[in-house]
Amino acid sequence: MANRLIGDLPKVGIRPIIDGRERGVRESLEQQVMDLAKAAAAFISSELKFPSGETVECVIADTCIGGVAEAALCAEKFRKEGVGVSLSVSPCWCYGTEVMDTDPLIPKAVWGFNGTERPGAVYLAAALAGYTQKGLPTFGIYGRDVQDAGDTTIPADVKEKILRFVKSGLAVAQMKGKSYLSIGYSSMGIAGSMVDSGFFQKYLGIRTVFVESVEILRRIEEGIYDEEEFQKALAWTKANCKEGKDINKPQNQADAARKEYEWEMVVKMTLICRDMMIGNKKVIEKGFHEEGVGRNAILGGFQGQRQWTDYQPNGDFTEAILNSSFDWNGIRQAFVLATENDSLNGVSMLFGHLLSNTSQIFSDVRTYWSPEAVKRVCGKELTGLAEGGIIHLINSGSTTLDATAQQRDAEGNPVMKPFWEISEEEVQKCLENTSWPQADREYFRGGGYSSLFKTAGQMPVTMSRLNLVDGLGPVLQIAEGWTVELPDDVHEILDERTNPTWPTTWFVPRVNGEGAFKDVYSVMANWGANHGAISYGHIGADLITLASMLRIPVNMHNVDGDKVFRPSAWASFGEAKEGSDFRACESYGPLYGKK
Repeated sequence: MANRLIGDLPKVGIRPIIDGRERGVRESLEQQVMDLAKAAAAFISSELKFPSGETVECVIADTCIGGVAEAALCAEKFRKEGVGVSLSVSPCWCYGTEVMDTDPLIPKAVWGFNGTERPGAVYLAAALAGYTQKGLPTFGIYGRDVQDAGDTTIPADVKEKILRFVKSGLAVAQMKGKSYLSIGYSSMGIAGSMVDSGFFQKYLGIRTVFVESVEILRRIEEGIYDEEEFQKALAWTKANCKEGKDINKPQNQADAARKEYEWEMVVKMTLICRDMMIGNKKVIEKGFHEEGVGRNAILGGFQGQRQWTDYQPNGDFTEAILNSSFDWNGIRQAFVLATENDSLNGVSMLFGHLLSNTSQIFSDVRTYWSPEAVKRVCGKELTGLAEGGIIHLINSGSTTLDATAQQRDAEGNPVMKPFWEISEEEVQKCLENTSWPQADREYFRGGGYSSLFKTAGQMPVTMSRLNLVDGLGPVLQIAEGWTVELPDDVHEILDERTNPTWPTTWFVPRVNGEGAFKDVYSVMANWGANHGAISYGHIGADLITLASMLRIPVNMHNVDGDKVFRPSAWASFGEAKEGSDFRACESYGPLYGKK
């Protein structure tokens, strides 16, 4: 387990806040306050890991913070330690604005201990009022039930908010200073592939790097890749990636020599795209330092269509393998690489990856199938979760092989796991349940191989999508729901009507009879783009918290209102949560933008 990007992983800073009055008050609280900080740190480190597998580290201020000087000492320690998220804790009254964290770029929260012996809740309210007045949005954490003084246990409701805040804050910190690698540019007029550098910099702190697709050909022709790894990768691919049925018309089918060339090309493309993202020491050793250091890309996109795919093998294999949690080198952290260079869907995938630690599904939000339409076409009734209709998620490119749903939890349920929990047996099952048909040459004249599988089994998932709106800026939409497995005969009939060489996930969003979630059709009708990013688990509440940190309003979601957790200042922008979200985000502006 290792961080493959330049820069240390961010740490969580714990700030024990105390009443500064000495000669009795402060002394009586020192141990309790510091114990509270230690309990929070131990809890966070025991629960959270980075997507790269490392345990999240916490840094506690050297002393309790009772005034300005100690706040400054804490800030200096946090700067040196690389703290990216700040959590203040206190069970007592403190001097609000004198002890606050004033760094405007670090996500911050205050946990005011709910106890009657000291006014922790009073301090929390005063602190949040100060943060709001000074334009520093801060999350307030306050337990529902009163605890006894000295109790260092963390109630369940407080744990939930701490984890939601910290996970989202660490996502913000991990993105800052990294890159988006655009390989090529706009694909087929897709707006999301017209990469907006201003958005990436102002809202995410991510720089954009543009590399023409011809760079892949140059590296192939000049041997700027690890030849030894290529031979290993090609052998692994031939042993594990079974070639599927060639559905092309006889006159469009490639001969054996061309197919062999395409296999070699797509494997080389995979090595080179990875190297362009994160670098490769073996390439440096060959004398290509500039190419070998990479672009420090936390995510990227490959244009492909059409200038590349009209005469070269498509990027489907490259995207699918990089987005999976394994390859010829074994089980490892998934990459985030968007097909058609849809950078906005790539960002949605990145959000999901950083919050869930799992690989991500990239799909066209292709077709809504009503129960009536399914019955007309298949002669069968949809049942169970699918009875109200289904959405066909399918795309030739970036769907992770983890989405075969061949991984299992302790109870035997299909899941998608962080890479460090995946077994070799589960990897083999993912590969065995995937075939690689020749690409449809009417779409992809240059050939290639597209993955083919169906997501087998019911899993909780969250579909999200970031969109840019003229005059408004970015907005995020979220739909929690489930994958469903249709009977084979129904699946095959519906799948054949679209493209039988692409991977399919059947998705049912959770509906509530209102607005965009009135029914399954309404979700499809209100989706803001042709693509969606699908993450394992119901992470909608985490996405909402993350979006608020970045000042991105959420225009559509089906998350329980009790789980929506935003900075306390949002309450000052009106009572309706979603309207206040828009107004607050507009008022504060992008996290890294100029006001």
